[in-house]
Amino acid sequence: MEISPFNSSFSQAFYDLNVQWLETYFYVEPYDREVLSKPFDHIIKPGGEIFFIKQNNIIIGTVALIKRGDGIYELTKMAIEPSSQGKNMGQQLLKYCIDFAKKNNFKQLYLYSNTKLENAIHIYKKYGFKEVTIPKDNPYKRSNIKMVYPLQKK
Repeated sequence: MEISPFNSSFSQAFYDLNVQWLETYFYVEPYDREVLSKPFDHIIKPGGEIFFIKQNNIIIGTVALIKRGDGIYELTKMAIEPSSQGKNMGQQLLKYCIDFAKKNNFKQLYLYSNTKLENAIHIYKKYGFKEVTIPKDNPYKRSNIKMVYPLQKK
Protein backbone atom coordinates (compact mmCIF):
# COMPACT_ATOMS: atom_id res chain seq x y z
CA MET A 1 0.00 0.00 0.00
CA GLU A 2 1.28 3.45 -0.91
CA ILE A 3 -0.11 6.97 -0.93
CA SER A 4 0.51 8.87 -4.16
CA PRO A 5 -0.11 12.47 -5.23
CA PHE A 6 -2.39 13.47 -8.09
CA ASN A 7 -1.66 12.14 -11.54
CA SER A 8 -4.08 12.89 -14.38
CA SER A 9 -4.25 9.16 -15.14
CA PHE A 10 -6.01 8.75 -11.76
CA SER A 11 -8.80 11.25 -12.60
CA GLN A 12 -11.35 8.59 -13.53
CA ALA A 13 -10.68 6.66 -10.31
CA PHE A 14 -11.16 9.90 -8.34
CA TYR A 15 -14.52 10.43 -10.04
CA ASP A 16 -15.68 6.81 -9.82
CA LEU A 17 -14.78 6.26 -6.16
CA ASN A 18 -16.46 9.46 -5.05
CA VAL A 19 -19.62 9.02 -7.11
CA GLN A 20 -19.94 5.45 -5.84
CA TRP A 21 -19.57 6.64 -2.23
CA LEU A 22 -22.00 9.54 -2.66
CA GLU A 23 -24.63 7.36 -4.32
CA THR A 24 -24.30 4.78 -1.53
CA TYR A 25 -24.80 7.22 1.35
CA PHE A 26 -26.41 10.35 -0.14
CA TYR A 27 -26.71 11.64 -3.69
CA VAL A 28 -24.43 13.43 -6.15
CA GLU A 29 -24.98 17.18 -6.09
CA PRO A 30 -24.27 19.31 -9.21
CA TYR A 31 -21.31 20.87 -7.36
CA ASP A 32 -19.86 17.39 -6.72
CA ARG A 33 -20.19 16.35 -10.36
CA GLU A 34 -18.45 19.53 -11.54
CA VAL A 35 -15.51 19.19 -9.13
CA LEU A 36 -15.15 15.43 -9.59
CA SER A 37 -15.23 15.62 -13.37
CA LYS A 38 -12.54 18.33 -13.52
CA PRO A 39 -10.23 17.72 -10.55
CA PHE A 40 -7.25 19.45 -12.10
CA ASP A 41 -9.21 22.66 -12.79
CA HIS A 42 -11.08 22.78 -9.47
CA ILE A 43 -8.54 21.32 -7.02
CA ILE A 44 -4.96 21.06 -8.31
CA LYS A 45 -4.65 24.23 -10.42
CA PRO A 46 -5.91 26.56 -7.61
CA GLY A 47 -3.29 25.10 -5.23
CA GLY A 48 -4.99 22.04 -3.74
CA GLU A 49 -3.94 18.42 -3.52
CA ILE A 50 -5.43 15.04 -4.26
CA PHE A 51 -3.95 11.87 -2.77
CA PHE A 52 -4.59 8.26 -3.69
CA ILE A 53 -4.07 4.95 -1.92
CA LYS A 54 -2.70 2.37 -4.31
CA GLN A 55 -2.53 -1.32 -3.58
CA ASN A 56 -1.01 -3.64 -6.17
CA ASN A 57 -1.11 -0.71 -8.65
CA ILE A 58 -4.89 -0.32 -8.19
CA ILE A 59 -6.41 2.86 -6.77
CA ILE A 60 -8.51 1.86 -3.75
CA GLY A 61 -8.98 5.23 -2.06
CA THR A 62 -8.70 8.97 -2.47
CA VAL A 63 -8.98 12.29 -0.66
CA ALA A 64 -8.66 15.95 -1.68
CA LEU A 65 -7.46 19.11 0.01
CA ILE A 66 -9.18 22.04 -1.68
CA LYS A 67 -7.54 25.42 -1.18
CA ARG A 68 -10.18 27.83 0.16
CA GLY A 69 -7.92 30.73 1.12
CA ASP A 70 -4.38 31.59 2.16
CA GLY A 71 -3.32 28.51 4.13
CA ILE A 72 -6.95 27.38 4.49
CA TYR A 73 -7.87 23.96 3.10
CA GLU A 74 -10.98 21.84 3.06
CA LEU A 75 -10.46 18.10 3.49
CA THR A 76 -13.03 16.58 1.16
CA LYS A 77 -13.82 13.95 -1.47
CA MET A 78 -12.59 11.06 0.66
CA ALA A 79 -13.71 7.70 -0.67
CA ILE A 80 -12.53 4.12 -0.25
CA GLU A 81 -13.34 1.21 -2.56
CA PRO A 82 -16.11 -0.80 -0.81
CA SER A 83 -14.05 -4.00 -0.69
CA SER A 84 -11.28 -2.09 1.14
CA GLN A 85 -13.51 -0.37 3.69
CA GLY A 86 -13.10 -1.31 7.34
CA LYS A 87 -9.34 -1.78 6.91
CA ASN A 88 -8.24 1.65 8.22
CA MET A 89 -7.55 3.00 4.73
CA GLY A 90 -9.61 6.13 5.42
CA GLN A 91 -7.74 6.66 8.68
CA GLN A 92 -4.43 6.36 6.85
CA LEU A 93 -5.53 9.01 4.33
CA LEU A 94 -6.81 11.25 7.14
CA LYS A 95 -3.53 10.97 9.07
CA TYR A 96 -1.58 11.63 5.86
CA CYS A 97 -3.58 14.82 5.25
CA ILE A 98 -3.12 16.02 8.84
CA ASP A 99 0.64 15.40 8.61
CA PHE A 100 0.72 17.14 5.21
CA ALA A 101 -1.12 20.15 6.68
CA LYS A 102 1.35 20.39 9.57
CA LYS A 103 4.40 19.95 7.33
CA ASN A 104 3.13 22.66 4.95
CA ASN A 105 2.13 25.05 7.75
CA PHE A 106 -1.57 25.20 6.89
CA LYS A 107 -3.43 27.80 8.92
CA GLN A 108 -6.67 25.82 8.91
CA LEU A 109 -7.86 22.37 7.92
CA TYR A 110 -11.60 21.70 8.01
CA LEU A 111 -14.23 19.35 6.67
CA TYR A 112 -17.97 19.07 6.20
CA SER A 113 -19.79 15.84 6.92
CA ASN A 114 -23.11 14.45 8.06
CA THR A 115 -23.87 13.15 11.55
CA LYS A 116 -25.51 10.02 10.09
CA LEU A 117 -21.94 8.91 9.27
CA GLU A 118 -21.32 8.04 12.92
CA ASN A 119 -18.13 6.04 12.31
CA ALA A 120 -16.58 8.84 10.25
CA ILE A 121 -17.46 11.48 12.86
CA HIS A 122 -15.97 9.25 15.58
CA ILE A 123 -12.74 8.90 13.58
CA TYR A 124 -12.51 12.65 12.91
CA LYS A 125 -12.88 13.31 16.64
CA LYS A 126 -10.36 10.56 17.45
CA TYR A 127 -7.80 12.37 15.27
CA GLY A 128 -8.51 15.74 16.91
CA PHE A 129 -11.12 17.45 14.75
CA LYS A 130 -13.51 19.67 16.71
CA GLU A 131 -17.08 20.54 15.78
CA VAL A 132 -17.74 24.20 14.94
CA THR A 133 -20.82 26.13 13.85
CA ILE A 134 -21.75 25.30 10.29
CA PRO A 135 -21.91 28.48 8.13
CA LYS A 136 -24.97 29.58 6.19
CA ASP A 137 -22.93 29.39 2.95
CA ASN A 138 -22.21 25.67 3.43
CA PRO A 139 -21.51 24.40 -0.11
CA TYR A 140 -23.09 20.96 0.48
CA LYS A 141 -26.83 20.42 1.00
CA ARG A 142 -26.16 17.01 2.60
CA SER A 143 -23.79 18.35 5.28
CA ASN A 144 -25.01 19.12 8.77
CA ILE A 145 -21.67 19.31 10.60
CA LYS A 146 -18.42 21.21 10.12
CA MET A 147 -15.24 20.18 11.90
CA VAL A 148 -11.88 21.93 12.18
CA TYR A 149 -8.49 20.43 13.00
CA PRO A 150 -6.61 22.54 15.58
CA LEU A 151 -3.34 23.28 13.80
CA GLN A 152 -0.77 24.72 16.19
CA LYS A 153 1.37 27.69 15.25
CA LYS A 154 5.09 27.33 15.86
